[in-house]
Amino acid sequence: MGYREKEERMLLIREIFFCKPGQVRPMVEKFKAINAMSERLGMGKSRIMTDLSAERYWTVVSEWEVKSLGEFERVMSDPDVNKEFGQIMKDYHTFVESGRREIYTIEA
Repeated sequence: MGYREKEERMLLIREIFFCKPGQVRPMVEKFKAINAMSERLGMGKSRIMTDLSAERYWTVVSEWEVKSLGEFERVMSDPDVNKEFGQIMKDYHTFVESGRREIYTIEA
């Protein structure tokens, strides 16, 4: 058995949103509300970051660590969680031009 099989490695999920000018603060507030929900569900607290220098101006990044994609999907597919998440993120497209999700294995 190799060392990788013995380790329990976490994943980092990073949500990157490129906001419209002047719309960073409303997205940060939405992610703060998601943080409160995530903590209540035992998923931990995400880190919310805004750009000082990034690929594009008006960037908001939210990232958190999870044990597995299965765990993440299980929590997010719960109808009650999905409903609350939808209410928090309602109309977020009015603040955002584009975005992406990145998922990394935390090696060390």
